[in-house]
Amino acid sequence: MKKKITIEGMSCNHCVGHVAEALKEVCGVKNVEVDLDGKNAVVELAHAVEDSKLIAAIDEAGYQAVKVEEV
Repeated sequence: MKKKITIEGMSCNHCVGHVAEALKEVCGVKNVEVDLDGKNAVVELAHAVEDSKLIAAIDEAGYQAVKVEEV
């Protein structure tokens, strides 16, 4: 399963790395691809993960998760 998360607040590659690391720490996340230009991240999940956990990880990293959708 994959989910696409729209993220506000990223402005550079450092931000991309910060968001990627935050999402990789969420239990169940297998892979993360963050797109600075597209302002989103696509996460590949090993099992079902609640959207709220992904949103919380991004918020705690200092960015804003705007929308989560299945891909």
